Amino acid sequence: MKSPLHKSPIPDNHAYIIKMLEDDIFDPTWHYHSEYQLFLVLKGKGTRFIGDHIKPFRVGDITFTGPDLPHLWKSDQKGGCENSSQGVVIYFNEDLFGDSLLEKEEFIKIRQLLFKSRRGIDLQIPVLKKVKSMMINLLNCNGFNGVIKLLEILHFLSESEHLTTIASSGYTNTLRDGDTIRMNKVYDFVLKNFDRKIHLEELSEITNMTTSSFSRYFKIHANKTFSEFLSEIRIGHACKLLIESKTNVSEACYRSGFQTISNFNRQFKRIAKKTPKAYKKAFESSMLSYI
Repeated sequence: MKSPLHKSPIPDNHAYIIKMLEDDIFDPTWHYHSEYQLFLVLKGKGTRFIGDHIKPFRVGDITFTGPDLPHLWKSDQKGGCENSSQGVVIYFNEDLFGDSLLEKEEFIKIRQLLFKSRRGIDLQIPVLKKVKSMMINLLNCNGFNGVIKLLEILHFLSESEHLTTIASSGYTNTLRDGDTIRMNKVYDFVLKNFDRKIHLEELSEITNMTTSSFSRYFKIHANKTFSEFLSEIRIGHACKLLIESKTNVSEACYRSGFQTISNFNRQFKRIAKKTPKAYKKAFESSMLSYI
């Protein structure tokens, strides 16, 4: 696997880059880079990892991530379907603003937005349509006009109250080159096997560590225990089952790898902050307001 750490998508003679992504799956590697990134999902669904946070992603999601924040969009699609994943991504560096522009009074809110993005930002439903339209319009711009349109997007976000930070306040990126390769192996294995009992010995074999060393390593780099991580993967899958199909709570429990309904309900409420039924109802209500 090639190293994903030194990703620098912006040519030296450009202030930013925007592109349409179309592929069977989104970039399936756990990575980070020095650029700010604004990402819109136009097609596809799966599981998203940002810092120490795990969440299902779906069409219409828009996420703003700051420099050196590890992230991964893992599509559900296995490939073989034309354009099964599609999105728009914008990259820009902080030097877009020059040496001192961010220190000026007129840019205080944008400076605060950029600082907030270092934990990652989810855009909430009230602003999704507007920002989606602005990003699509930026695809057709170039030159100075494109820079102005990008600044308008950032200004709009900086004025909005409908933003949610993603990674926990205590999260710190401690990854190195080899760590991203190792963590990708762990993520790939867990996403393929979360619906059954996973033994630490399996992970220690994959990572070439003892079980105790793996547990310590994972806690340092993921900011949570492996058990907590596995529960979040399972609950994320259960969330997708509940909102994307007619799956009932019992089916979602066992198809997500839980052995008992009581543990499933307890973990679901801890992670999703709602009961499974309340979560599904809240999602349906939010989608009606988005439409």
